[in-house]
Amino acid sequence: MNIDQAKLDIENLKKIIADHNDAYYIRDEPTISDSEYDALYKELVEIEKNFPLLVTQDSPTQRVGGSAGSSFSQVIHENPMLSLSNAFDIKDLEVFDKRIRDELGLEEMAYAVEPKFDGLAVTLHYIDGLFRLGATRGDGSTGEDVTHNIKTIKSLPLKLVGKNIPKKIEIRGEVVMHKDDFIKLNEQQKTSGLKVFANPRNAAAGSLRQIDSMIAANRPLRFYAYSIKSSEPIKSQEEGLEILKSLQIPVSDLSRTVVGVSQLMDYYAYIEKIRKNLPYDIDGVVYKVNSLNLQDELGFVSKAPRWAIAHKFAAEVAETEILDITVQVGRTGSITPVARLKPVFVSGVTVTNATLHNEDEMRRKDILIGDYVLVRRAGDVVPEVISAIHEKRPAHAKKFSMPTTCPVCHSPLIRETGEAVLRCNSGMACKAQKRQSLMHFSSRKAMDIDGLGEKIIDQLIEANLINKFSDIYKVNKEQLTALERFADKSADNLIRSIERSKKTTLGRFIYALGIRNVGEATSNDIAQHYKSIDGLVKQDVESLEAVDDVGPTVAKSIHAYFSKNANIELINDLINNGVNWDPIESTRHNKSSELSGLTFVLTGTLKNLKRDEAKQLIQSCGGKVTGSVSKNTSYLVAGEESGSKLNNAISLGVKVIDEEKLLELTKEKRKK
Repeated sequence: MNIDQAKLDIENLKKIIADHNDAYYIRDEPTISDSEYDALYKELVEIEKNFPLLVTQDSPTQRVGGSAGSSFSQVIHENPMLSLSNAFDIKDLEVFDKRIRDELGLEEMAYAVEPKFDGLAVTLHYIDGLFRLGATRGDGSTGEDVTHNIKTIKSLPLKLVGKNIPKKIEIRGEVVMHKDDFIKLNEQQKTSGLKVFANPRNAAAGSLRQIDSMIAANRPLRFYAYSIKSSEPIKSQEEGLEILKSLQIPVSDLSRTVVGVSQLMDYYAYIEKIRKNLPYDIDGVVYKVNSLNLQDELGFVSKAPRWAIAHKFAAEVAETEILDITVQVGRTGSITPVARLKPVFVSGVTVTNATLHNEDEMRRKDILIGDYVLVRRAGDVVPEVISAIHEKRPAHAKKFSMPTTCPVCHSPLIRETGEAVLRCNSGMACKAQKRQSLMHFSSRKAMDIDGLGEKIIDQLIEANLINKFSDIYKVNKEQLTALERFADKSADNLIRSIERSKKTTLGRFIYALGIRNVGEATSNDIAQHYKSIDGLVKQDVESLEAVDDVGPTVAKSIHAYFSKNANIELINDLINNGVNWDPIESTRHNKSSELSGLTFVLTGTLKNLKRDEAKQLIQSCGGKVTGSVSKNTSYLVAGEESGSKLNNAISLGVKVIDEEKLLELTKEKRKK
């Protein structure tokens, strides 16, 4: 065979295999047997083996073979992958719908609706039609590069097909595992003496975080897309899904467009009815404003888009027996009563422990050791005891008394005014709090020290190598290899991971400190507000309350943390040991003063600038962009299909300008 013939045969085989993948994985209508498919694949392998210069990235043979090295590199999302707010009943939906209609000045709203997949959120990037990058959601701002594993998903084309494919496309969706595939995988795991997975979501997530892509390739992973961002304009969520279908990207065949709350509820009832018969797990449905222009109008809050909401299914409930009640010590010293249960299967997971929250809640529910109880996984995640079945209470049932001293460090427990929990205030002097704090500090959403898990932290504590956060950065290879089960390679990998974690962001660093009541989103809000750790430590409670989403309780917690000299010394020690981050100001455009002191609001679709580009342009010239029109607004920049903001601006006497005038104000020449 000459090279020209080989090239023709390769292109023909690639197309045939891609068509069969589409038939099998997307349309669920296989057109050939597995053995026939394998023969085609083998033929392609043989030709490429003889003509290696003809192997291209979009060949099916290139789905497997890469690896992530010793760990995963970070990917900063161009647009944050935010979580959704939740609705649990019709009242929540009515409030959501009314807020949107009132803000936009519309009598009715069209929504794109779809099942909420219980999988792992990822983003895919195609450039010039070729798959180039796949990344996890991570903390919403930064994810992990799992390209080598996503390439193994056969339902995803490595090369897009169709006409007029945009130069750049970002596709977001969920990696899942079908229920039948999950059962088969666990059977294979058992036969091979390997770990059995708790549920399809855990199996999918674990598969994507493998260093070796051969492992992911042998797992039955699938992908379903729910949004597309393209270099070409797209008007609606509905249109975006149609484009995805045309590109042979899998989407849910249950996606619809409906109008109004009653149709949202009808859709919810329909999906809930067929839920158990679906091939994949879902935990609710998602409603999105269909118009992308109106989505831009509504914008975001710090944690979620204002134009979408997840309507969650009621948690599955199961009955079991409380064998005992113990307490556990949390990261901040909280003492939580925990029910030790007779094993019970709830929402795809075998549950043996469930939280009782606090003493008051346990007494209110009248829960005793020996009771038969109803258990659910709150938010389909944390198991909790929701009630005792008092009519089935056995004669041997007995009351549990909360301890008066910490079960780990034996310090006296206190209950602070206004709090529902007992607390051990020994901090890092308490081994349990030390352990939990170090695990939090090292976690993916904090300092992201890959490989520094629970068991290794326990080893390092027992060896007296780490007692505070900064000690992590003082551990050396010789100390690690002296520990049990640590070889040269594993020690090198952990040292590299620790070294890499030194480069972080201010938001991650604040979150890693584990300040009571300060979560991930709040940490990022604080970082954006103060822009430096020095600017934060000097603040009083009143000024802290000026930060978005920071109320009196959170402000007091932050102020209390930075009022302790030991915490300031710890922060300085971390910085002196190499922990660093880029100044937040440096990530923005260099500001000039053309628009200093002016406030802008954007509405409608601009002809040349995308909304984000217009916002960045205004900010780069010293202006401020807000989401709503008020008497303090300097200019409303109005494009096509402007909403109620235009009427509001006119009624308030706010000056309305178009895109051309904005470009004049910023002295920016329009790009031809």
